[in-house]
Amino acid sequence: MPIVKFLKEKKEIEVPAGANLREEAAKAGINTNQGVNGMGATLNKYVNCFGFGMCGTCRVLIKKGMDNTNPMTLRERLKFKYPGPDPMVSMSFIGHEDEMRLACMTTVNGDIEVETGPEVNLFGENFFS
Repeated sequence: MPIVKFLKEKKEIEVPAGANLREEAAKAGINTNQGVNGMGATLNKYVNCFGFGMCGTCRVLIKKGMDNTNPMTLRERLKFKYPGPDPMVSMSFIGHEDEMRLACMTTVNGDIEVETGPEVNLFGENFFS
């Protein structure tokens, strides 16, 4: 069974192959709905799209093992590339194109390392390039 390591939470969980990352994190008591730069984490725990890939609050970085997840879905690509209605989701994607996913759209097929609640890159060197 695959092992998911949550870096910020310093927690490892064993999940069945093909499991949904958001659902398994919630079972382990890990909130993937962090909001923007950690602000709104409590509110977003309850006010979110509940796994339909619409709100973008469950953004995570797959630090290791991206090959052990399903390919990025069309819904994810649209959410990250087009800024409406919430531009923060698109802004957070800048500089993390190869590792950012929505936890609710990610299927775990092997061992991965996950960083929850990544910072939004508003002023970094990659923002305007």
